[in-house]
Amino acid sequence: MKNSMNRIKSAFILGAAIMSTVAVNAGNEDRVGSAGASHMLVNPWARSAAMGDAGIASVNGLEATFTNVAGLAFTDKTQIKFNYSNWMGQAGISLNSAGIAQRISENDVISVSVQSMNFGEIPITTVDNPEGNIGYFSPRANVFNVGYARSFSSSIYGGINFKVISENISNLKANGIAIDAGIRYVTGEQDQIKFGIALKNVGPVMKYKGDGLAQQINYLSTGITATLEERSSSYELPSLLNIGGSYDFIFDESTKLTVDAGFTANSFSSDQYRLGVNYGMAFEKAAFNVRAGYVYEKNIFSAENRSNALVGPSAGFSVDALVGENKSALGIEYCARFAGVFGVIHTIGATISLK
Repeated sequence: MKNSMNRIKSAFILGAAIMSTVAVNAGNEDRVGSAGASHMLVNPWARSAAMGDAGIASVNGLEATFTNVAGLAFTDKTQIKFNYSNWMGQAGISLNSAGIAQRISENDVISVSVQSMNFGEIPITTVDNPEGNIGYFSPRANVFNVGYARSFSSSIYGGINFKVISENISNLKANGIAIDAGIRYVTGEQDQIKFGIALKNVGPVMKYKGDGLAQQINYLSTGITATLEERSSSYELPSLLNIGGSYDFIFDESTKLTVDAGFTANSFSSDQYRLGVNYGMAFEKAAFNVRAGYVYEKNIFSAENRSNALVGPSAGFSVDALVGENKSALGIEYCARFAGVFGVIHTIGATISLK
């Protein structure tokens, strides 16, 4: 008992020290909007998004590849997910995601997932045809993920996630790579105390290339036609650091309340503070979870100075049918993110978790 209390005290001291250090040194408001590939900051998964992405220390399975890949190590056996979001309300932008996580040994789990943001059909316009009527183009932004996580002990878990990024706008394309890495520390008599830290979106700069950078110029004085190629500036990826803690209030074998708190140090925007809760009930043949979250950043209440739509409240739920002797789960999930003037972002999905 004494050893357990000492571990808990040490964990809280470590977490507080890390949080205070990052809170003092992180954030860069002067660089707001200067990073590219901002779609990498959008959580495509409903269950963790409903908690305001605060589950840095508690989210398990495939969804952990977005918040903290170390949580992938808690996958039971096989997990398959499909999610869809109507990004920015009625803007006509869709975000689709799918993936699979597979335990390959007692301590190791791998995953493969993809998220794709589709901006719909946009009319092609030119100087000679400002009204369009000459066709459409469909911009897309994709991220392909390969994750790996391992349990090093009953208390320490770690993971790494490799990303391949692609963006295209008409006849321009940009490709890049990035990496995430995270760890989780678990303690307490019932493993109810957790701490997590994750570094995300670290990689080289990206640059657009393609025929869209070339244009023909007619010199009327000489009658010569020349092709000029414009230069595309490179842009950095939106790297960030996530730090979070979690505590489980275990009421009985079937009822639990999880409270999460998180801090995000952004390299290209204001820092964010996150709070999330998850109340879960498990029965013989079903499990039900209700979630809510809130993300705060500077100027959140200022319509003129607010720089991020993904702040403020969120909420959602999931229902899982438990089947078989091992209680494998077949579930559906929903999340609503309230994005101010952009309306409500709805995310729905389905999850198959085999044990």
